[in-house]
Amino acid sequence: MSKLRGSCPMFRPLIVSSLFLSTSAFAAQVAPVPDAATPESTAAGTILVTATRAPTEIDRLASSVTVLDKAAIDRAQDIGVTELLIRTPGLSMSRNGGYGTTTSLRIRGAETDQTVVVIDGVKLNDPSSTGGGFNFANLLVSDASRIEVLRGPQSILWGSQAIGGVVNVVTAAPQKDLEASFDIEAGSRETVNARAGLGGKTGPLAWRIGGNIFTTEGISAIAALPGQTAERDGYTNRNLAGRAELEIAEGVSLDARGYYSRGRVEIDGFSGDTPEYSLNREFVGYAGLNVDLFDGRLRNRFAYGYTDTDRDSFNPTRARPQTFDAAGKNKRLEYQGSFAITDKWNALFGVENERSNFRSVSPAGSLSVPVPDPIRGKAEITGVYGQLSGELLTGLTVSGGIRHDDHKTYGGKTLFAGGAAWALPTGTVLRASYSEGFKAPSLYQLYSEYGNTGLAPERAHGWEAGVEQRLFDDALTLAATWFERKTKDQIDFNSCDFPVSTDPLCVTPGGDPRFGYYINVARTDAKGLEATASLKLGEGLLVDGNYSWIKAENSDTGQWLPRRPRHTANASISYDWAFGLTTGAAIRWAGKSYDNVSNSIRLDDYTLVDLRAELPIEGGTRLFARVENLFDEDYRTVNRYGTLGRSFYLGLRGRF
Repeated sequence: MSKLRGSCPMFRPLIVSSLFLSTSAFAAQVAPVPDAATPESTAAGTILVTATRAPTEIDRLASSVTVLDKAAIDRAQDIGVTELLIRTPGLSMSRNGGYGTTTSLRIRGAETDQTVVVIDGVKLNDPSSTGGGFNFANLLVSDASRIEVLRGPQSILWGSQAIGGVVNVVTAAPQKDLEASFDIEAGSRETVNARAGLGGKTGPLAWRIGGNIFTTEGISAIAALPGQTAERDGYTNRNLAGRAELEIAEGVSLDARGYYSRGRVEIDGFSGDTPEYSLNREFVGYAGLNVDLFDGRLRNRFAYGYTDTDRDSFNPTRARPQTFDAAGKNKRLEYQGSFAITDKWNALFGVENERSNFRSVSPAGSLSVPVPDPIRGKAEITGVYGQLSGELLTGLTVSGGIRHDDHKTYGGKTLFAGGAAWALPTGTVLRASYSEGFKAPSLYQLYSEYGNTGLAPERAHGWEAGVEQRLFDDALTLAATWFERKTKDQIDFNSCDFPVSTDPLCVTPGGDPRFGYYINVARTDAKGLEATASLKLGEGLLVDGNYSWIKAENSDTGQWLPRRPRHTANASISYDWAFGLTTGAAIRWAGKSYDNVSNSIRLDDYTLVDLRAELPIEGGTRLFARVENLFDEDYRTVNRYGTLGRSFYLGLRGRF
């Protein structure tokens, strides 16, 4: 294990701190690339946030948000969206091996399935997954032009599941009559990542299509013990995204978007190295009609969204290779309206109906044992919401919202939220908000072989208060936010003492013993502090950093929630040299955490250092290179599972 030594682990990497590369904190200080999701033109330096379902200036938001624009995404050079997000405050990640393996992202200590992921306005989740959430393993940067993280319960606008927050990914929309882009890079472990996009505007039609191919030999999913040599588990991913908007009349347009991803990842069994592998296919489709009335004061959107996720696992050593087959589908109808009551007050309202279903089966390895009928389940939820926001005093924006969800199984649930943001002439922004969350049990938790139809929904409420101060003509920005969240009836997996347990739920309805089942066992508390700072000196030097202290625990037992470090910190610096070269580096430090509910397995703290450089060549092309995990830190985010060591990459980027 290679580690930097020092009196405090947070400051071990100071020997390279003069080279950091700016990514997340400073990204919220520059104007985003316009796209179809943010149609309004804004003054230079104004940031619009679209994860709020309607473009909203960031200084008018009561909740904490991080915005990564295309410049920040390019500057970071990261392959996956997860790698970008963990540089931002309040987020932590765990992964069962290298790229493509199961990846969990937690916002402010919430469960990964308590985060809503949105791509181009379509809410993603897999009804066949354990918690009904989204697996970040296959979400590559691809043709993303903008990524937003909205923290805290957001169920008013996004419904069931948005207890931790929202991650909003917006793909690129054309800005010219004809435009193109490409990125290609290669590096350690025979890794190759190539993506390209093409788009344009022709009369009333605006369109763009982008694709990404990624392949790597990877690392062993199960970490090798000292003295052992483990085989590499490779990963490939191919995805395609497209969008088109057609203006058919003044104030009337049609909008279509699509996303498809196919991944193949080699995995290991619990006993160690195996030739097992998994396939994952995801499809996202969207079609919408946009109608503006009364000179644009009333905007209406009628839309249909569809997601289809198909997962299969195989073990070639078995007589029947397929070990798992699951599929989940979502069909979503929605109407959303916004009405400009005055030039300072706006109402947002809507209704949506979501129908989801799943099937799952685990065939036996012996050909003599028939494949059982798949387990199936379905759910339907209809939600109605409304939110009013406006400027109460100069610079003081207040908002309040209400939502009522009618779940076909669990009946009705009403949620409330409210907050205020006050932008003062001194460059100070004060924020405070209260919000509630609600998450129905997933179909897998209800109906799978480990299901429990007696589960109750998870319920949460939280509040936050923060301050942001901009100084020296916005060259220096300091911010801090305190938050608290309480969750009741959190769902967890309860293991059975197989096969001798006397617990009646440890037996299936057919009388067969099972290894465990899902149950409402926990009340959890999460609270913490997020602090950020960014500094721009002259035209070329950017410095930023953030620190998060998050105490997430089971309030019944006092134990830490698994795989959530209590302390995390990021810092970065970049410098643009006069002759065009940009150099930089970034540091991420994560404190200790625990791998299991009982806190008996500890995951040690770790420090990662990355170096990056970028050089314009000619026209719109740039050469870039980076070193990740410079000091080859050996660390774990999941017990027994490996992580990437020192890695080198070299690439070429073009924007035309």
